[in-house]
Amino acid sequence: LALPLASAWGRCSRPIRVPVAPVGLSVITQGGEVSGVYPDLLRSLGAEMGCRFDFQVVPRARLEAMFVAGTADLLLPASRTPARESLGQFVQLMQSRSMLLSLRSSRDPVASLAQLRERRELRVVLVRGFDYGEAYQSLLQELRAQKRLLLEADPLAVARALERGLADVTVMSPSILIGALLAEPRQRALVERLRMEAVPELGWGESGVYLSRGLGDQDRVALTELLERGARSGQLWKNLQRYYPAGSFEDSLKPR
Repeated sequence: LALPLASAWGRCSRPIRVPVAPVGLSVITQGGEVSGVYPDLLRSLGAEMGCRFDFQVVPRARLEAMFVAGTADLLLPASRTPARESLGQFVQLMQSRSMLLSLRSSRDPVASLAQLRERRELRVVLVRGFDYGEAYQSLLQELRAQKRLLLEADPLAVARALERGLADVTVMSPSILIGALLAEPRQRALVERLRMEAVPELGWGESGVYLSRGLGDQDRVALTELLERGARSGQLWKNLQRYYPAGSFEDSLKPR
């Protein structure tokens, strides 16, 4: 009975190349070791389904470039965006939203990205390679033209820029920034100082994993089934709850 079932799953024909960059507690890279919500899910389900994952730690911008070039089999975690649709097959695992994040201060609230564009006194720091869709990309380009944009390699560097007064606000999923702070003992106190503002241009969207168009049919079928199983069984959500303290991710993540 096991043989037909394994054949239906379409076990992976080769090791799957997964370059990763630190993303909160979703992907943790410390001392060359890779762990976190998504790597744990892949390893666990991969062992059951005959798929092996080779992780390589790279900066986020390089990860995106590798996926575009076809040298990365998976892009994770990733928001579904029009720019990525031609590059791979998307598998939704949850819903997510990005928000305007800053450290608490007496500044007036920012109600929208349009208002952020107009508030030229506010300097913005973003993670190089992050993409939350057309509204986000449009904001990035305008901020760059206004010379109000600072780009950093990862979420922890963004937090440090905010703490040092090099920038005033950022845009990303709160769970990513909170996860990065919780993973760094010297920065954990900043979690209590975070100010989160929802903006209408960045509503709830799809979050999950992109599979490269360069994968063979057998591997694409196997990986799609593996990821779908992780979402359907609730294992991904259990991983989130295991890594993230209660109350730290519900504002930006929910089951699909």
